[in-house]
Parts: sequence; C-alpha cells; structure tokens
Amino acid sequence: MLMRKLFLALLFIAQLNYTQETILLFGGRGWIGGKLLEIAKKQGHNVICAQSRLENRESVAREINEHKPTRIINAAGIIGKPNVDWCETHQQETIRTNVIGTLTLADTAYEHNIHLTNISTGCIYEYDSQHPMHSGKGFTEQEEPNFDGSFYSRTKIQMEKLILCYPNVLNLRVKMPISTEMDRGFVAKISKYKKLINVPNSITILDDLLPIALDMTIKETRGNFNFVNPGTLTHNQAMNLYKKHIDPTHTYENFSIEEQDKILKARRANAELSSEKLLSYYPNIPHVSESLEQLLKEIEGKR
Repeated sequence: MLMRKLFLALLFIAQLNYTQETILLFGGRGWIGGKLLEIAKKQGHNVICAQSRLENRESVAREINEHKPTRIINAAGIIGKPNVDWCETHQQETIRTNVIGTLTLADTAYEHNIHLTNISTGCIYEYDSQHPMHSGKGFTEQEEPNFDGSFYSRTKIQMEKLILCYPNVLNLRVKMPISTEMDRGFVAKISKYKKLINVPNSITILDDLLPIALDMTIKETRGNFNFVNPGTLTHNQAMNLYKKHIDPTHTYENFSIEEQDKILKARRANAELSSEKLLSYYPNIPHVSESLEQLLKEIEGKR
C-alpha cells in the first residue's frame, strides 16, 4: 500500500516541473480519455477535446491547425457494446475507426511533426507452448501477436503493425483495465457474471498507469509498450478481493474456457504480457494484486 502511494506521489512531484503543453485529446468523452483529461488539467496543461472523427482527415488537420497542439493523445476507438462481440457483425465500422481512423491521425500528426500517444490494446496474445499459463513468462513487445480469435483483435494487430512505422508514435497496450469506478472495467464486468473462467491475465490499473501515460507523452517517449502492472490476476483472485472489500455476499461459479467460448461470438485473449520494458522506465509500478486490493480498500472506505 505504501509503495503504491509513494510511487504516485513521486511521479506527481516530478510532473509539477512540467511546462504547460497544449494537448489535443481524441476520445476525451470516453472512460480512459476522460481520466486522461482530468489528470492533464490538474497538472495545468491546456487540453482540447477534439471534435473530429478520426477517419475525417480534413477535419483532423483543421483542428490541428486551429489549436496548434504540442502533443496529441488518441484514446478513441471502437470496442463494441456491450462487448467486443459487436465488432464481429459491424466489421466495416470497426475498421473505419480502429484502423483507418487511427492511422489517419498518426499520419496527420507526423506531417505536422507532433508526438502522438495512442492508447491501444494488449488483447492480441494468448497463451501458447512458449508462454504457458502460470509460467511467469510474458509476451514481450518484440514478439509477434498470436491471437486472431476476434475481429476486434485482428484490427488492432493490423493497426499496430502500421502505426509503429511512424517515428512520432508512442503505442500503449492496455489490457483488462481497472479503476476506482466500479461501474466500468474488468472487475465491474465480471462481478455481473454468474460463471467465470479462472485464468491469469495481465491487468492495467488505470490509477497507477494513466499518470505515466501523460508523463511519457510530455517526454515524447516513442515506441511500443505493454502498458500493464507487474504480475497477473486470475478471475477468482479478482472476485475474492471484490468479495472481501465490496460485497461479501457475492457468489460465482467457474466454468472452462471451452464452455465460455460456446456462449460468445468471439474468443477472448488470455495472456500474460511482460512489463519489463515499462519497468525499466518506471521501476516502482506496484504489483497488480497489491494495487487492486488498495483500490478496493479505497472504495470500501468511502462507503
């Protein structure tokens, strides 16, 4: 608990020394974008929420010319409602935003010589013989994505391969995000399910990592990063912490991945991602289990 608080405090102190940046933020009305908007404003940056649709190049260029941002952040994208199964039957809409739109923004930012931070997904890997479950061996940023079980993930893989051709881009792979908002994210979703698979996964604790996303943006860090906390959590571990701190009456059952696949239009990407590269930049990021328990304690204390 103390380690997490100290880490965030030191990062906040370091960020107080920043000069004010003008940030054009795409997806600022969404969950992750809204949290980035709040963090950036607290640090005194001038943040403009973009009005353009990503795929409309003329509109994107017009906003860049009008606002003259020093940084651009893209937190926009289609994940589907209520989940990624939506993308299976809305393929053209998914391509238009997740591939064409994102690349349009990257190319336009490159033309204007502006750094772009792209919030993407880590749901592009699944456990295999070289990365078995419970082995502690996570997929690195250099390893070829191996999950093609959903149309959503396939679009993200294609987008990532192309966007990393641009030297002005920072690509952050978020996976199964969690925050103190218990109506959104991984814990919120699975708390509503009667049956769960019990598989370890890498997790992004937004309260830990979004301040880092802004720090990397201001520093114009480039390249590809698994944007996850160290360690993994199983579905059962997450729900047991939820029961301990939020709802002791909560119950659930387990079923197999094969049984889960039968009720879904698309398979889900379960894997551990290596956090070593991110930790080489920010070595004090707390372990996912420690951080989740602290978050749930904070929520418990407010009730």
